[in-house]
Amino acid sequence: MSRIPTPETISAAPAASQPLLIAVEKMLGSTPNMVRLIGNSPVTLEGYLGLNSALGKGRISAATRERITLDIANFNGCDYCNSAHTYLGKALAKLDDAEIAANRTGRSTDAKADAAVRFAVSVAEARGRVTAQDVAAVRNAGYSDAEVVEIVGHVALNVLTNYINEVFETEIDFPVFEAGRAA
Repeated sequence: MSRIPTPETISAAPAASQPLLIAVEKMLGSTPNMVRLIGNSPVTLEGYLGLNSALGKGRISAATRERITLDIANFNGCDYCNSAHTYLGKALAKLDDAEIAANRTGRSTDAKADAAVRFAVSVAEARGRVTAQDVAAVRNAGYSDAEVVEIVGHVALNVLTNYINEVFETEIDFPVFEAGRAA
C-alpha cells in the first residue's frame, strides 16, 4: 500500500489533475498508479507529463529511451519503474530479454545505444559530475550535442519517477520485476 493515497479514479483526484489524467487515459488506455499518485499534486503531474512529452519528441529513439529508463530504474532500485518498463520495453519498444537484462546492468547489446546507456548510468552514479571523457565517449558514438543533453534529461525524468515511487511506495500495477542494484 502506498504511503499516501493513490486516487482510485480520475474523479477522486484533485480537480486540476483530472484533465491531465483523462489525457493519459486516452493515450494509454488506463491511468497507471504512479500517474494517479503524482496527480495528488497537479503542478508535479503537469511538470512530469510536460517533460515526458517534450523528451518524447526528441531525437533519442523510443527503444533507447526505454533502455535508459530500465538502466536508471535498476540503478535507483525502483521496483515500480523496473516492472513498468520491463513490460513497456517488451510491448512497445520491442526489446528482447537479453537487451532488457543488459540495460539493467548499464549496458546495451546495440553498440550505439550502449554508449547512451553507459553515459546515463555515469550521470546517475556521478550525480551529474561526469568527466570530459564520459561526454566525449557518448559523442564519439555518434550522439549530437542535443542528444547528449536529451540523455541527461531522460536521467532527470527517471530520477523523478524513481524517487516518487520509492518515497511513496507506489503499488505496482504491472507484472512485478524487482530491481537488482540500488545505488
